[in-house]
Amino acid sequence: MAHGRDVPGPGTPGSEDASSLKAESGSAPYRFLKFDELGTALALIFLVVGIGLLRPDFLQVDALLNTLRTAAYVAIVAYGMVFLLAMTEIDLSVGGIYAVSIVAAAQLMSSVNPYIAALLAIGLAAAMGLMNGVLAQLFRIPVIIVTLGTLSLYRGLVTIISDGMPIADIPVESSFFVRFGGDLLGVPVVVWVVFLTGCVMTVVFNRTRFGAAVRAVGSNREAARFSGIPVGRVRLWALGLVGGLAGLSGVLSLAYFQGADPTVGVGFELQVIAAAIIGGTAVSGGSGTVPGALLGALIVAVINTGLVFFAVSTNWTNFVTGAVILVAVGTDALVRNRRARRAFA
Repeated sequence: MAHGRDVPGPGTPGSEDASSLKAESGSAPYRFLKFDELGTALALIFLVVGIGLLRPDFLQVDALLNTLRTAAYVAIVAYGMVFLLAMTEIDLSVGGIYAVSIVAAAQLMSSVNPYIAALLAIGLAAAMGLMNGVLAQLFRIPVIIVTLGTLSLYRGLVTIISDGMPIADIPVESSFFVRFGGDLLGVPVVVWVVFLTGCVMTVVFNRTRFGAAVRAVGSNREAARFSGIPVGRVRLWALGLVGGLAGLSGVLSLAYFQGADPTVGVGFELQVIAAAIIGGTAVSGGSGTVPGALLGALIVAVINTGLVFFAVSTNWTNFVTGAVILVAVGTDALVRNRRARRAFA
């Protein structure tokens, strides 16, 4: 993947796009001046303060930590979704992969060391993501079409593995559940994991050849292909990355909840996509923000938790999430259209 022609060079088609992308994502002064996540951060603060004023219990430490924990599981996968959206692709199967990793790990733990079972589940999840890429390349169709089918396929696999019943005989007394399902310095371990993963994914997206290739493909796919970027391979690795992150999120969920039900993760993919889009990653491709995905996940979690504090039926959760996605996409489109008009004015 790391070849000399992976990124457009000077004088080649697409080099201007790649250079501008590099300037946008890699320049510290640019990041300071433009700070793509500022609007999302302000929206998050507004939501937290607003709900806190109306429902003071929301601002209690336990409630805030539970909200952080909920957001963390979504954010880990949303980091990977940023890479796909930056390539103008969407993986609809992440909810299924997330669920498979949970039930597979739980099933394996009855006969295998929990740590090994967790690693095997993450590997299985990454392989499922790679399979999405292989199918998309084989049939030469968009990822969204492939994953529309594999979402049902993976959901069926969950039922097969669990036999339609909650997994029993999970060794919850293992140190795995204590370490990864507990707290560290008063903060849930998964929150530490999400920040560490976010730092790594930010570096990968902004500072590596792979990240540059992802942005170049999303900016101009044909120019990227003409300049020597292996578009199919980049997409394959991006899907494998998303799958692996879904597996990581799944085993961390298992560590905390200490149970695996065949209905787990229903609607999870909607929250992941919402987090990435709300965080500022444009569906038009070419750019993205990993920190923004975390902020987007926090907004989704705060909204869902707020509905509980206001005693609103959970039936409204998907409705509200969908509405927030529409607002985010619409706002992004309006801002981009205004910039385009100013550029040609």
